[in-house]
Amino acid sequence: MKRLLPLLALALAVAYVATPFFRGKPRSEFDIEGFGNLPVLVNGRLKPMDTVARTSLLMFQGRQNISTPSGERLHPTEWLLDVLFRADLADRYQHFEVVHPDVLALFQIKEEDGAGKKRFSYAQLSPRLAELDRQAQLAGQIEAQLRNPFQKAVVDLREHLVLYNRLKQSLIPPDSKDVLADYQAWVQGIDAGVAAVRAREQKQPFDEAAANAILTTGQKFEFMANMGYLLTVTPPASTADENAWKPVGAVLLETIQTRQLHPTAMAFAGLAVSWRMGQPEQFNTIVKLYRATLEPRYTERLVKSDFETRFNTAAPFYHATVLYVIVFLLAVFSWLFFPQTLGRSALYLMALAWLLTTAGIATRMWLEGRPPVTNLYSSALFVGWGTVGLCVILEVLYRNALGSAAGGVVGFCTLIIAHYLSLSGDTLEMMRAVLDSNFWLATHVVIVTIGYSATYLAGFLGLIYVFRGLFTRSLDARTADTMNRMVYGIICFATLFSFAGTVLGGIWADQSWGRFWGWDPKENGALIIVLWNALILHARWGGLVRTRGLMALAIFGNIVTSWSWFGTNMLGIGLHSYGFMDAAFYALLGFALTQLAAIGLANLPDRFWRSRPLLAGGR
Repeated sequence: MKRLLPLLALALAVAYVATPFFRGKPRSEFDIEGFGNLPVLVNGRLKPMDTVARTSLLMFQGRQNISTPSGERLHPTEWLLDVLFRADLADRYQHFEVVHPDVLALFQIKEEDGAGKKRFSYAQLSPRLAELDRQAQLAGQIEAQLRNPFQKAVVDLREHLVLYNRLKQSLIPPDSKDVLADYQAWVQGIDAGVAAVRAREQKQPFDEAAANAILTTGQKFEFMANMGYLLTVTPPASTADENAWKPVGAVLLETIQTRQLHPTAMAFAGLAVSWRMGQPEQFNTIVKLYRATLEPRYTERLVKSDFETRFNTAAPFYHATVLYVIVFLLAVFSWLFFPQTLGRSALYLMALAWLLTTAGIATRMWLEGRPPVTNLYSSALFVGWGTVGLCVILEVLYRNALGSAAGGVVGFCTLIIAHYLSLSGDTLEMMRAVLDSNFWLATHVVIVTIGYSATYLAGFLGLIYVFRGLFTRSLDARTADTMNRMVYGIICFATLFSFAGTVLGGIWADQSWGRFWGWDPKENGALIIVLWNALILHARWGGLVRTRGLMALAIFGNIVTSWSWFGTNMLGIGLHSYGFMDAAFYALLGFALTQLAAIGLANLPDRFWRSRPLLAGGR
């Protein structure tokens, strides 16, 4: 029975991971999934509507779940359909997170007025948008690094509201009650309107109603062309640049010359009418026909779009996060009782979570056509992946649940960091010019990030050593010696990869900027990691530290690595400051303080350590 329990735990975990494929599709007669698969060009990347919906919701409220005022839960794509085609209804959905008390006061609303006491609707915020614009303009005059929390909250909220309005202006005029009728009237009135405008310019008698109609509607379409967030109109087949997509508003303006409405504009107008009128058959037919027009030219991109939607539904990183928590708990409890059963269960679940993360990273690489690390978000994924991979190896070799405990903690923490990094928008963004080199992304960035992973693993093993020794009696001399050898080997591994990655980074810098080394903050951070790991090794070789000293030095490596990874970006200076994140300052400071506290605990006198057997040889 004890042998079957780990397999049973693994089977339950696999079932849990597979659940999104059974509940992910919205229960609706409308082909919500088909619409979510439709590709659009946003910020230089072709992505499915489903991704647009999910990333927008993450930016607005930090989560993808959304409900109507009546409590009905919506699929993200259903929410996007309402934003695009039923703006008056979407305006009442509470999906804008506002938590700063001064911002609440600015809008004259209370916490109790919002969903979860922090999410509010566009209708609730719209009466005070002018004041928000004024405050945002004042905050915009201050450098981002120097803004106070209120100013940052104002600027962020305004950006979210602008994006929401851009979404509403993407496919149809949001104030149009009958889109098809309005388009037909527009085309039929073009000749009379143009003639009236020309007559007015020549100071001749003119039809004022016709002139006003074409000018008013033209301004509306021009606003859509400038504000539209989604580029949905494909370029002509003769165009060399296949990414030269246009917004619907642009082709609506072109009807002044062509006197014909573009098929894409008509397709989305038909979708709007069928969505508003509750006509699923018509909606589904239009989705299929519109997709059929894209398939001859964009077959490969449609395949990626469909797969990206499935990837969004599967949510491998979210499920891996949950599994890492269970892994850590199983590993810790295995030190107290049922060591073999719980330890093997932890190993199986950690391996499953690592495979999930591997599949997720590989999918992102295929979708983006890039190596695994291209931005801060992907670096968080890869650091966790590399660390947990090393933990799997350690656990297979030693079977003492130490690798599982460290893997659970690091895997969970890095995926949580990745989640918060995803709140800024699309994580498969277009590459910055300075990073646009697959060769160096696959060598320097990957190698130096593996160095990060190994350094973190050594540090977290050090934390486990300290807390097991101080607060439990499970750390005996044999386990302490094993951990000593594990951390030493990992530090050697980390030193090699950190040094090699740093040298390769210098070569890349020489090719990109014409100098091998410029004492840039990021370069200094990478060098500090190498020097710190070298210091640990020399301290051990010279007999300056034994096991507890080695663990304390390894723990400080967490601070050094975090500074190089995130801290240098917060300075906002240097050629490498392409991932600026001022919001992480307090989190980084808090993490550093916890590591210093752990180092202090490691140096407590022997009488405070509960695991007495290790003291004789493990100091």
